[in-house]
Amino acid sequence: MIGAFGKLMPPQWRSLAFGAGTAAGLFGQFLFSPLAVALIDRYGWQHTLVIFAAIVVLIVPLSLALAAPRDAGAAAAATAPPQQSMAHALTEALGHRSYWLLMLGFFTCGFQIFFIAVHLPAYLIDRGLPAEIGGWTLGVVGLFNIVGAIAAGWLSALMPKRYLLSLIYIARAVAILAYIMMPASSAATLIFGAVLGLLWLSTVPPTSGLVSVMFGTRWLAMLFGFAFFSHQIGGFLGVWLGGVLFERTHSYDGVWWLAILLGLLSAVINLPIVERPVQRLAAATATA
Repeated sequence: MIGAFGKLMPPQWRSLAFGAGTAAGLFGQFLFSPLAVALIDRYGWQHTLVIFAAIVVLIVPLSLALAAPRDAGAAAAATAPPQQSMAHALTEALGHRSYWLLMLGFFTCGFQIFFIAVHLPAYLIDRGLPAEIGGWTLGVVGLFNIVGAIAAGWLSALMPKRYLLSLIYIARAVAILAYIMMPASSAATLIFGAVLGLLWLSTVPPTSGLVSVMFGTRWLAMLFGFAFFSHQIGGFLGVWLGGVLFERTHSYDGVWWLAILLGLLSAVINLPIVERPVQRLAAATATA
């Protein structure tokens, strides 16, 4: 979807479209989780799967709206330089220092959010709070996440995207530090969820926006996919280390402090990113 938005939207609207698309997915996550529970209670899990399958089928005709107009595509192809191959696009990106810095920062994003999403209920139980507060907190995260994604898309068009990413990672580190230093309470946990929700996937619009700025939109979906792969590796390590360290130390403190450290490092890592088109695109633009 992000790749399609990158090709369809003009540059000045692209970051906001990335934020709106991310927010729409987050609203779906917020909506369908309680809907699934209600449907299972009323109809059973088998019929619920059939209902969800029918809903998913609607994606096929709706996705046609994301197709680029053929006439516009043919006209552009007639005047554009030869298209870049997939192998060349990947080689170009993996040889670009800023792309690696972007992926390293995105790794931290995955580590933090997956650790919190999976281990927060157990952490609350360990501190004497009911696990239900963890469920409500994750729901609050989902709601505020919608606002955060749209706001990040809007801000990405107004300020350097690398600075926005640094601010997001610093804010996450500060929010986590403040939360673990406070006495455990339901109110503090819900407020933490709201603050974290604003920062949860607000990294997606500036990250995808940077990929499109540096490498163009031809291979945006693939190159953002590789960046997102680093995000998922971070998520795996956040979940796995959270369990391993808790089993060994009977505390989540080590993983919380690691999440803070990674947030601060990512804030620094994103600052040297060169936020301009690679030489290939700059040369093509100058020729045109």
